[in-house]
Amino acid sequence: MSADDLIGLVVAIAIIGYLVAALVFPERF
Repeated sequence: MSADDLIGLVVAIAIIGYLVAALVFPERF
């Protein structure tokens, strides 16, 4: 697994986590 793959995975998880948080806590966004 290369550094680029790791960075892409972290970014994807961050985006998914942000979207889930926006759905669960809509009053914060």
